[in-house]
Amino acid sequence: MKGVAGLLCCALLVGCAGFGSKAASAPPSITWVCDSQATFDWFYTSAAHDRVSLRLGGSQQVYDLVAEPSAGQGTLFSDGVLAFNIRGEEGLVYWVATNDLIGRGCKAP
Repeated sequence: MKGVAGLLCCALLVGCAGFGSKAASAPPSITWVCDSQATFDWFYTSAAHDRVSLRLGGSQQVYDLVAEPSAGQGTLFSDGVLAFNIRGEEGLVYWVATNDLIGRGCKAP
């Protein structure tokens, strides 16, 4: 009986240790504020920096954006709904379908 309890305890500890390491490896998000006072959190989701996840303001919606060819300077990320263009240390965010600007001059406060 003690052997079964010991195995169960070890299995539980191993499972918890694995769960904790996955949570700890989540990348930190970067919060940016725009000239319109719009805020959003974002982070790169790939080592090649060709994908980002972005969450507007206090929204629960997370947009997974992929780098696309950009006619201008910087890097353009989009999912066909939302676009995020990074130019150096600042950028802009807008809705793709309507071309409505959410904010420009966005950067870390």
